[in-house]
Amino acid sequence: MNGLTEAKLRSLAGARSFERGRDYTDAVSGVEFDDDRITAFVHGTERYEVELVLGGTRGPVGECDCPYGQEGNFCKHLVALGLAVLARKADVPRLRKEARDRKRGLDGWLSGLTREDLLTLVREEMAEAPGLRRRLELRAASARGDLAGIRSRVRELLDIGPFARYGYVEYADAHAYAGQAGQAVSAIRSLTTSGRAVDALTLTREALGLLTGVAESIDDSDGCLESVATDLADAHYDACRAAAPDPEELAHWLVSHTLRDACDLTDIDPLDYEDLLGEPGMAALRRYAVEAWQANRTGWAEKELMQRLAKSGRDVDTVIAVHAADLAPNGHTHLLIARELDTAGRTAEALEWAERGMRETEAPATVDTALVDHLAERYTRSGRLADAVTLRRDHFAARRSLLTYQQLRAAAQAADRWPAEREIALTLLRADGDRVLIDILLDDKDIDAAWQAATELGAHDGQWLTLADQSRPTRPADALTVYLRLAARLTPQTGNAAYEALVSLLLSIRDCHHHLGTPDDFTTYVTTLRATHKRKRNLMRLMDDHGL
Repeated sequence: MNGLTEAKLRSLAGARSFERGRDYTDAVSGVEFDDDRITAFVHGTERYEVELVLGGTRGPVGECDCPYGQEGNFCKHLVALGLAVLARKADVPRLRKEARDRKRGLDGWLSGLTREDLLTLVREEMAEAPGLRRRLELRAASARGDLAGIRSRVRELLDIGPFARYGYVEYADAHAYAGQAGQAVSAIRSLTTSGRAVDALTLTREALGLLTGVAESIDDSDGCLESVATDLADAHYDACRAAAPDPEELAHWLVSHTLRDACDLTDIDPLDYEDLLGEPGMAALRRYAVEAWQANRTGWAEKELMQRLAKSGRDVDTVIAVHAADLAPNGHTHLLIARELDTAGRTAEALEWAERGMRETEAPATVDTALVDHLAERYTRSGRLADAVTLRRDHFAARRSLLTYQQLRAAAQAADRWPAEREIALTLLRADGDRVLIDILLDDKDIDAAWQAATELGAHDGQWLTLADQSRPTRPADALTVYLRLAARLTPQTGNAAYEALVSLLLSIRDCHHHLGTPDDFTTYVTTLRATHKRKRNLMRLMDDHGL
């Protein structure tokens, strides 16, 4: 069986898919043998086509058109087929021989038919299978050199009409449509291989336009349409390589395509065509890109193309010019420019752009924090510690938070200016009655000042809890008051989350009584709580686990 075993199937699929595959063995039908290739259908949510190929050095390989299999995984349907084959292991040699005999018999029968009989057979099969008819029509048109006929068939294959309900191709039909669209790509590729690359190039571009036009009307959750689009993009490149189109024309098309929505689907990268464009074509590509950008300096696609072309040519000034033409009001674009200049070793210019970004930000509170961090780091690295402190102080004043305070503290401590800067920051917060003052005092371990601020400003529960936790060893009575208040709010609640929070508070309450020398008061408190809430079994169990 060439390495086909249950152990191999489990290792390929993983334990979960293997076990689920066991449940699908009865859903396997239509098993066909062709030497080492085994095909079948597995009926799950839909009917999936499954293929196992034996004889590999690492064991069997498989493909399935289910969503999981489409991602390259060895799915439960492949496991089901493998197990079904193993269940008939003794019959496999006979089944293979029968398959070979049937194939030889079919070949012999077809070879014995007259031309008229063979034509009749093909016509009958085409009448029963429209897909076969379309494939043969494509081959016929290609053989005749009938570009109009091929174009007509390609358009028919890319038409979503037969698959769309109310104008939209749903998930269940997307794979079928993608399979049909793939036939169009194959037909176009055949033109290139048969020496008609110019026609292939024309049809490829038309097909790209058609596919882009219907993409929004297809549920491509599995990426099957995207795969077709990628194949079509590859077909375009191959056609260009064979046809050697005019570099100027190719450059113009590449820029136009990149700036349309089509690029999102096909992901054609103009830089991949550099070897086909040559120097004249690349010069034209840059010229068309510049013209497009100058016409729409704020367009995302235009800027992206310009920047990629500039970076590929190591043209830092052009990259900067593109950024500078559309500066963000929060300084983010200034930061991008500064980083580009730093990378190019132009540190003085980089610093100028970063400082300009700070000056030109419309509202200090909206400045890009990454720009502040970048500039502060540059100041510190160059020994400009006072400037770093000023920058951090201004940022804290505009955006008061624990983080900006911590950053100010670090900068001021490095400059040996912290006590004075701290007093300025705290005075500002006290004047405005900002409750972030409580978090800041807690972070500074200034417990007494934090208690005063919490009382005056009205701390929220989270701040009270942190304050109690930090002050429990030195101010157990105050901490106990906080814990009891918070516990009183939790005791009426139900649910494991509430119980876990309550038990955590009880442990802290016990610790406070320990520091106060009043363990009997805690015993009385817990006894009363247990009697009142004895029906809450999970709470009682949790308290038992913690010795409460």
